[in-house]
Amino acid sequence: MTNIKDIAFHCGVAISTVSRVLNNHPDVSEDTREKVLRAVNELHYIPNTSARNLVRTSSDTIALLVKGVNNPFFAKLIKVIDREITRQGYTLELHHMDTSEDELRIGAQLTNERKLIGILFLGGRFNYSPEEIALINVPSVFCTYTNTFGTLDAGAYSSVAIDDKQAARDAVDTLVSLGHKKIAILTDNDCDNSISELRFQGYKDALGKHGIPFDPNLVACTGTFSDMHAIYQATSSLIARDSSFTAIFAIADLMAIAAIKSLSDHGKKVPEDCSVVAIDGLDLSEYTLPTLTTLVQPAEDMGLACAKTIIELIEHPGRNRQFTFETLLRPGGSVRRIDK
Repeated sequence: MTNIKDIAFHCGVAISTVSRVLNNHPDVSEDTREKVLRAVNELHYIPNTSARNLVRTSSDTIALLVKGVNNPFFAKLIKVIDREITRQGYTLELHHMDTSEDELRIGAQLTNERKLIGILFLGGRFNYSPEEIALINVPSVFCTYTNTFGTLDAGAYSSVAIDDKQAARDAVDTLVSLGHKKIAILTDNDCDNSISELRFQGYKDALGKHGIPFDPNLVACTGTFSDMHAIYQATSSLIARDSSFTAIFAIADLMAIAAIKSLSDHGKKVPEDCSVVAIDGLDLSEYTLPTLTTLVQPAEDMGLACAKTIIELIEHPGRNRQFTFETLLRPGGSVRRIDK
């Protein structure tokens, strides 16, 4: 049976060149690409995953470490990442972590134990140091990560994320454009060196831009992104503390869903008495009543970027890059214009 080594010998090119052609990489000349594809047809080559081992050392396994297993947005990313990595002939190994665990130390341990060729981190801190990154001795990509609070050089890591601050600014801008000035926020934590702090900072930035004073009484910290009961209770406490707000910015769709329930139970209709806007764009939030207005994260594009970047790093080590995606407002029925 013809293998990838036979194709390379027949064409007089390296095995890695054949691999790049078969995986549709752009860094191959058209003449070489045509020559390889012609040989594939003439020699009746059938691609298979074992053929890839000829250009790898001991494994074809890429690990995906997920910190935040209850995050439904992560489920969409995982599906896209798994599909693309499998399509490229690699094996994806999924590992879930508790939120209290150190993802880099677990990643380093798994790399040694499982002989990984690459690792993807989904969720986690935003403040890695060069010393911590040095623990990972295989190509890696940080998904939903930015280096906002860390001390890493741009050439030291690869990442895929949205601009969380800007998404929060856009959410608040949407409410202000509809006449809202007393805007509350539901956030996991306002100083955790992670996504929730970035979105909280974006909220404050937007208020300042519009000349709206920041009111700490309108801040409700839930301590969670996904515990619906805790989010419900945080919203209830917010209402009890100051019920005069006309809108809530929830930093995640799940928070908004729990908040809408709490508002309803306290006699506040959405959007008649209180508008609600969030960030994520979960499929679930299209079925709330009313439909949630939210800033959609492009899960398909982000997942593909994660998968393609880790494969690129495996085949071309050291080419670290950072990708930042924009969110898109998905209008719903949870916001309304009020008199200014």
